[in-house]
Amino acid sequence: MEPVFGKKEQDKTYQARYGAYVVVSRKKGQEVILVQAPNGAYFLPGGEIEGAETHLEAIKREMLEELGFEVVVGNYLGEAVEYFYSSHRDTYFYHPGYFYVVNSWEKVAAPTEKTNNLRWVTPDEAMLLLKRGSHRWAVQKWMQIEN
Repeated sequence: MEPVFGKKEQDKTYQARYGAYVVVSRKKGQEVILVQAPNGAYFLPGGEIEGAETHLEAIKREMLEELGFEVVVGNYLGEAVEYFYSSHRDTYFYHPGYFYVVNSWEKVAAPTEKTNNLRWVTPDEAMLLLKRGSHRWAVQKWMQIEN
């Protein structure tokens, strides 16, 4: 059974939003990259699965958009569900996230999304900065594999 984060409010209608995310590291796993959205919140790289995309297709698209990276995706860390309210979209979301490890990456271009900031941090810093519990869970799972 997948872990669940956030609180589902019984009187609210939730919109499903499926996402695929990755842990990208450098310096032999001593740093991971986070994406800081314009509202200041930090997330793992990745995002919404669009249309009929597979997890890997969504990841490859999102990596070019957010990081300008081409990636080789490795281990599947698992699925975690998050319930949250987006004040920006005035919407309650049911958000299953599918989390993977990136085995290797190469910067091939500037990110096409210009509104995000990127930050390399230690895994411990990531645990403090990441907004979503599901993203912290994925970093913890990755740290168990790395050690």
